[in-house]
Amino acid sequence: MDFMYLVHVRLRAPRGSRLPSGAADIFASYARTGDFLEHIAVHPDAPAGPTLGYFVTASSLAVAEDTAARLSRRAVAEHPGLSGFVVVTSEVALIPGPL
Repeated sequence: MDFMYLVHVRLRAPRGSRLPSGAADIFASYARTGDFLEHIAVHPDAPAGPTLGYFVTASSLAVAEDTAARLSRRAVAEHPGLSGFVVVTSEVALIPGPL
């Protein structure tokens, strides 16, 4: 059974750089069939650095985190507008206890 996960991918931007306009669409364009990417939210001014929220359907938390990291690394390696950006972390924020 698959679940929807919200995976936060934190980036390190080159000094003085910001994510380009349309960053969600840029990162989403690197998804392939089988990645099960539903949506990306962009937080360009997050305190820890630019952060992407990937909504991914996956069989496990590890698969979801790996998918978001892989898509992000692919985008920063290949898209000219993301030159110099680095993927720092890719993780689901765990919330203790029942909601």
